[in-house]
Amino acid sequence: MGVHGSKRQKQAQVLMLGLDGSGKTTLLYKLKYNESVVTVPTVGFNVETLETDRSSPGLTVWDVGGQRRMRPHWRHHYADTAGLVFVVDSWDQPRLVEARKELHRVLRYESLRGVPVVILANKQDLPAALSPEALCLNLELRRLCDGRAWFIQPCSATTGMGLEQGFRRIVYLMKTPLKQTQEDIKIKMKSKGFSITAVRRFLLCGS
Repeated sequence: MGVHGSKRQKQAQVLMLGLDGSGKTTLLYKLKYNESVVTVPTVGFNVETLETDRSSPGLTVWDVGGQRRMRPHWRHHYADTAGLVFVVDSWDQPRLVEARKELHRVLRYESLRGVPVVILANKQDLPAALSPEALCLNLELRRLCDGRAWFIQPCSATTGMGLEQGFRRIVYLMKTPLKQTQEDIKIKMKSKGFSITAVRRFLLCGS
């Protein structure tokens, strides 16, 4: 995954949302160019293409501004969205309630019914950042994402940790039926020696 090179016949639209300051634009440019850039709050949107493996469509990623005045406009981007990436600042705990409220609002839209979701738990490199497990509980992901494929991925926009894995996961979820994603995870974890309890716990916080 990286710079979009050769022209692909198919493109899948991925919508990337999150509060202002969550690090959406920084992580997008880190992923595409492997560069740490200083960004200003996105007014409007950025659009970038990312290449994937040859068996998957390329990704057209829409990074839409997260300021309060921009959020009513998010809904104009829901049509034709194949996957949703929601970025959360794991360190900014005072704004978690706000992030949860906006994520819940987004996923209630009928046009996003069944669309797979990856939560990027950003800024994991900062001290006192909440773990993905803690964010899972704070954001009420198990209840919110019932009936859709979803995953929470720890990452850091500044170091690049977890970014490719997060976007590979959204590609996988877009391609794979919900029941199959759960079975694939169970088989993979059991083959690595995880206990049944560990598998169940994992599926509760990212299926």
